[in-house]
Amino acid sequence: MAEPGPSPDQVERLLGIAARVPDHGKLTPWRFMLFEGEARSDFGQILGKVFAAATPDAGEAQIAFETNRLNRAPLVIAVISNVLEKHKVPEWEQILSAGAVCQNMLIAASAMGFGAQWLTEWYAYDPQVKDALGLRSGERIAGFIYIGSVTEEPVERARPAAHIDRWDA
Repeated sequence: MAEPGPSPDQVERLLGIAARVPDHGKLTPWRFMLFEGEARSDFGQILGKVFAAATPDAGEAQIAFETNRLNRAPLVIAVISNVLEKHKVPEWEQILSAGAVCQNMLIAASAMGFGAQWLTEWYAYDPQVKDALGLRSGERIAGFIYIGSVTEEPVERARPAAHIDRWDA
């Protein structure tokens, strides 16, 4: 993906569409963290350092790849799941709501003519990365959504046929 990314008005619309999901109890069990401009490189420095420390045999090319990870798109949005524990709304429903946010964002970006990708690689689960992002207890990264202009048609992977069962009493 490349520039241009969404304009500020488009980002506002994307976030509004993303937030229009099932949300039992109106808990809003998720929040957004945006990485734009230099913030992508600044956060990339943290990723590179964490990766290098965790992977002592990594070469310079691997560390550079991790350092530049968020520069692959002009806008990266972290969707952070914030489950309210011991609440009458089951945790599973709150987690699904965060997943629905990610899916809505992909669809909205595509409808606006952008490319978008939902990633949850190692850095979505790393405790040091979570600390660097200021995640609170119980918060998890549902995904990093990369958004930008399409530079080449994405290659669609083969999908298995749907698994369908019919219940019969």
